[in-house]
Amino acid sequence: MAQDPYQELGVSRNASAAEIRKAFHKLAKKHHPDVNKGDKASEEKFKRMSAAFDLLGDAEKRAKYDAGEIDADGRETMRAYGQGPYGGGPYGGSAFGDEAGGFRSATFEGVDLNDILGEMFSNRAGGRGAGFASRGADVRAHLDIDLEEAINGAKLRLPFSDGRVLDVTIPKGVADGQTLRLKGQGAPGRAGPGDALIEIGIRPHPIFRREGDQLVMDLPVSVPDAVLGGKVQAETPDGPVTLNVPKHSNSGRTLRLKGRGLSDGQGRRGDLLARLVVTLPEPPDPELEKFAETWRAERPYTPRLRG
Repeated sequence: MAQDPYQELGVSRNASAAEIRKAFHKLAKKHHPDVNKGDKASEEKFKRMSAAFDLLGDAEKRAKYDAGEIDADGRETMRAYGQGPYGGGPYGGSAFGDEAGGFRSATFEGVDLNDILGEMFSNRAGGRGAGFASRGADVRAHLDIDLEEAINGAKLRLPFSDGRVLDVTIPKGVADGQTLRLKGQGAPGRAGPGDALIEIGIRPHPIFRREGDQLVMDLPVSVPDAVLGGKVQAETPDGPVTLNVPKHSNSGRTLRLKGRGLSDGQGRRGDLLARLVVTLPEPPDPELEKFAETWRAERPYTPRLRG
């Protein structure tokens, strides 16, 4: 049996869904196979924590686990052992039936009664026992991508906790925290496989910040360009472009680049906002210092905050 999933993720049993997700993200970044190539211990840890998140990240599975209806591997258990309508012992009603006469599945030493009874009824009635067969469980994984991949889409390879590696198509405009579903790529089951659920995280970018469907960046400009106006080069997710800086531009002035922001997944792009930052030269320029001294002595002025 797998370890307690709460212990595996290092969270308490009353942790919120957000706390569980945050703990998983932190561990995923530390133990992801791409970060620890050849490290078998990290690889095994990544598999165990992915399996734990697969269980605790699903509200329905978590509720069943907390109630003792499934174990840490997601298999159904004899939760109400000995409390069925036929008295104590391993054949109590909780294992094979409930008070309404319905069937309730159970697992004994790794043998799934659904599989056994499904085969029995299928053999007897030409497959009419398919109602006892269950669909395979969904599997979960987390994938961090670059901002450019979120905007333009990408095709990436992703290892899962069961050892498989799947090719994942990232659609244009995918959002941070969005879950992609790969139909039929989950665990096998008699009624068909489950799905693979991939939660997307977007890595912080060294230049751009996200604000809704817009991107924001700080654009350094020289003192002469700020005073006299000029052309400066600005980075965008689609490559560098040339911007015209108007005369007398102070720090904080914003230039808008239409259609250079985030995509909404339907082909529409938000804008990129370039906020000007007037920047002194490095190393300091002695001639500029002399000019500033003369300017301050002859033409003093005090900048004021604008409401």
